[in-house]
Amino acid sequence: MPQLVLQELPAMEAVPAAAWNALVGDDHPFLRHEFLHALEASGAVSPATGWVPRHLTLWRGEALVGVMPHYHKHHSYGEYVFDWAWADAWERAGGRYYPKGLSAIPFTPAPGPRLALAPGIDPLAAREALATAWEGSAGLSSWHLLFAADQEVAAWRAARPELLLRHGVQFQWQDRGFGDFDGFLAALTSKRRKAIRRERRIVADQGLTLHRLEGAAIDEAALAHFFRCYEITYLERGRHGYLNLDFFLRLRATLPESLVLIQARLAGRPVAAALCLQGTRTLYGRYWGSEVIADCLHFEACYYQGIEHCLARGLTTFDPGTQGEHKLARGFAPRLLGSLHHIADPQLHAAVARFCAEERRQVRAYCRAAERGLPFKT
Repeated sequence: MPQLVLQELPAMEAVPAAAWNALVGDDHPFLRHEFLHALEASGAVSPATGWVPRHLTLWRGEALVGVMPHYHKHHSYGEYVFDWAWADAWERAGGRYYPKGLSAIPFTPAPGPRLALAPGIDPLAAREALATAWEGSAGLSSWHLLFAADQEVAAWRAARPELLLRHGVQFQWQDRGFGDFDGFLAALTSKRRKAIRRERRIVADQGLTLHRLEGAAIDEAALAHFFRCYEITYLERGRHGYLNLDFFLRLRATLPESLVLIQARLAGRPVAAALCLQGTRTLYGRYWGSEVIADCLHFEACYYQGIEHCLARGLTTFDPGTQGEHKLARGFAPRLLGSLHHIADPQLHAAVARFCAEERRQVRAYCRAAERGLPFKT
């Protein structure tokens, strides 16, 4: 049987789309060829923006049998697992932190698989082959695996115990057999149930109506309005968003079945929008913006509409994105996430190991405390 051969490819268009997608499946739209290619073809991901594609592919003869998105990074923007302090400390000590290797989905802090293999491929042999991409590169200070699935993190650590584990927390909603939104509310304490009903009533009393559009129902005008709202979110912080309209138009053209647009309208005119992506089991809330200031609209558009959509479509998980303890009171439970880090220099490795050990203790304690704040009836 032919040996596994590693190839680093400089762009998604160098990878056969059908072969890549056959490995990654349908539940993780961010790992799809269409999503990663749209990032590069739109210019959001490119050497000019500090992302140099070096996608890792495994071949057995002429067959593509393993894929992992991979980049050489010249900064740490757009990652959401923050290592700026590591870079600063190392460079002040005379080292060079960038470029670094990164296996992640650009601008997308959504947990999921990062390595996809064909049936019959030995995962241990695959990881050994992939490791040569960052162990043998003298130009990289480090390699980082971000927001990987729990099983993948565990498998990498078993194969490579020297990889440093870092913990983070996100809040996710899980369907507990609620049936519909009223069933979800019925599972909450009376106080929280009343609070959510009040928030939804406040939105309606302002004359706002919510509309969920999927796939072909999302026309160019709706997407252009969404993008205007998305840009407003970033311009309020004094900068443009990482993504451009061309990226979203490419998603609409190539991955329409994954798109869910939640649109808020006032007197029939759209004034706010949230764009989600969906897989076969999971809804991912990603992008939001509003042209108006309206009480509780963010909660309605970004959380309650997503929960309703999951219950209507049989999706079991809603991942609304990073941060936000306010999600806890709305039924989103804390989930411990792991990232892995290979640090080439022994001194920097030792310092980062101490940091990660202390951070893990603090994050686990926070996660336990957050669990106690969930609003479900006991």
